[in-house]
Amino acid sequence: MAWATALMLAVAMVCIPQAVAMDDGTATDAVTVDIDTATAPVTAQSGYHLTLDIANPTDHALPAGTVTLSTNVHYTFISRTDIQQWAQDEVGIPTPQVLAEVQTPEIAPGGTATVAIDVNADNAVLTSIAEWGPKPLRIDFHTDGTSVETHTFLTRSAEGLDNATPALNVTVALPLSSTQWQVDTDDLTTLLTDDADADSDVVSLSKTGEAQVKEQTQLLNNHPGVQVIADPTYLDAMRMPIRSSAIMQPAGFDITAYAATDTSRYDRTGIRAEDWNAATALAQYRQALGDDEAELDAVAWQGSASWTQQALTTAKRQGYDTVVATSDFSDMSLGIVRTDTTVVPTDAGDVTVLAAQPVLSGLAQGQATSQAATAERTASGRLARFVAQSAFYQMEQPYTERNLLICLDSSTDTATLDALLSAIEQSPWLQMADLHTLMSATPSATGQDALLAVPDGDGAGQAVSERFTPALDALSNANDVVIRFRDSVLTDAQEESMKASEDTQALARQDADSVTHRSEDTTAWVNQLLAVNRRCALHALSYNATADSATLAGPQTIAETLSNAVRITPIESLNVVSETANMPVTVSNALPYPVRVQVSATTDSMTIVTSRLVDVVVPPTSEEQTTLAIRVSTSGTANAQLTLLDREGNAFGAAQSTTITSALQISDMSGFIIIVCAVLLGIAGLWRQFHRVKDPDE
Repeated sequence: MAWATALMLAVAMVCIPQAVAMDDGTATDAVTVDIDTATAPVTAQSGYHLTLDIANPTDHALPAGTVTLSTNVHYTFISRTDIQQWAQDEVGIPTPQVLAEVQTPEIAPGGTATVAIDVNADNAVLTSIAEWGPKPLRIDFHTDGTSVETHTFLTRSAEGLDNATPALNVTVALPLSSTQWQVDTDDLTTLLTDDADADSDVVSLSKTGEAQVKEQTQLLNNHPGVQVIADPTYLDAMRMPIRSSAIMQPAGFDITAYAATDTSRYDRTGIRAEDWNAATALAQYRQALGDDEAELDAVAWQGSASWTQQALTTAKRQGYDTVVATSDFSDMSLGIVRTDTTVVPTDAGDVTVLAAQPVLSGLAQGQATSQAATAERTASGRLARFVAQSAFYQMEQPYTERNLLICLDSSTDTATLDALLSAIEQSPWLQMADLHTLMSATPSATGQDALLAVPDGDGAGQAVSERFTPALDALSNANDVVIRFRDSVLTDAQEESMKASEDTQALARQDADSVTHRSEDTTAWVNQLLAVNRRCALHALSYNATADSATLAGPQTIAETLSNAVRITPIESLNVVSETANMPVTVSNALPYPVRVQVSATTDSMTIVTSRLVDVVVPPTSEEQTTLAIRVSTSGTANAQLTLLDREGNAFGAAQSTTITSALQISDMSGFIIIVCAVLLGIAGLWRQFHRVKDPDE
């Protein structure tokens, strides 16, 4: 029985994927075999070319070994379960035909070896494939003590074969938006300090974003079949807007998260409903093109939550008759794929939902079908699965007209997108259709049947709440600061005394031209600040999570600048030698408009006190001095705390503190009178004591 046990152990070592057994009997981290490049699809002339990366994370060198490619040219996948189980190495499909076998070098500890395998087009195994479609492809890496098995697919095109069938329509949609937004600090500073009309330039694309535009333009020029659904603010930021098939909500504003949240929280950020509706999207698109008559469909793109009934109703009320559902809307329980368009009734009217095909869209966006599908760890491995899966879908119902929606991800690097789109174009079983064709297709469900497809609940998971809660809080706090300054700090520049003071100081500062061009009230300037806040907030609350940090900086910078622009100049320590004195306080204003504030003063002493409040009006980009009365009743030291208050009595900005020292001397007239009175009272008391009439009994 010992030989049987030894045989079973040997078989186990070979069959367990990614297990590593060392000569000393210890096990370490697993050796991995990943697909770097692969031919997809395979045509009569292409041959098959595969590049593998074999990584050795162990502390031992891997000796030279072999990589073997094998397939089964007669096998046909019969179900989605069948093809998924092969990808996950859960089904033992025999692969008797060997495509190639190559030697691998020794791999040092922590090292990686790249192995290239080239199979010519006239290879006997390739030429023996008589039917097009996906075939199982097994990759075996073997060396002394180590065996790794990976499952992928070899998909034969119908080119050169006699069994071609009509193509399956696919609409490939790219949401054209960017995460590379920046807040121009110079323009923002100019707006805050000089009242310049700079708000349109404050939020712009970074250098990385501009480079991305060039790459995307080239990509779309090479693949004109891609249907672009563009963020109009992104198009407006381009020198030459990219061709688009539709426009989405401005800044990619996350409508689904909005609908799943208490909307009053969005109101506090300053965002208005008209900032992200379909009419505004069209207006921004026309501005980007410089054509007031341009027309384009507005299609709302799904955000980080689900298209619930509430979310669909919200979209419809904002003017979006059609939405794209990237997840949670396709019914995968059906036996076959179909044109997944649904017309859902809402309280605001019907909404057409274009649901993405989840498997193909997930692969296109860089998501493996499961963690167990080891070949899909890489882009090339996922592309091989995408080609095989799309061929399988077409073979399910080769003569049924269908149109599948495949959603891409704009953050995917252009090289990966180019490889995917090239593979689609080289797959004769796929025909790229335009967005209008999909939108006008016969819906798969309407009315009450369509309501069954709508996700339950509010559509917001914990991840959505964790992302949007801090952003909403930060934006609301920043917007509150602007509103407070507008209502309770800035004052009316039309006051004649203020205007005269402003003009006089402007001439002294030689900035009369700057003063002259300013509006006589603060309304336009404050509206510019609020507009910048809204632009930043829309981007920060988009479906692109990585846009948060840069665009949140704008409103926060505005709030910090406003809070610090009006301040009390630091005060030196003050010595007081009398009962009363005045403490000079200088308040500076770096803003281009006058402010009216109060200076609040308190001390930590009952014997050295100051007046509590004093009003002060400070001209723009200037300073003003006022005084606080000090009253002293004895010698000593006190700490005075000075704070700025708005007209509602709320403190803002940085407080200042100073030390008041009293050296009160009894040498002035009041002190002399007190001494004289004390002496006289003493003398009178003594005289009375000696001259009073005593009682006889005393």
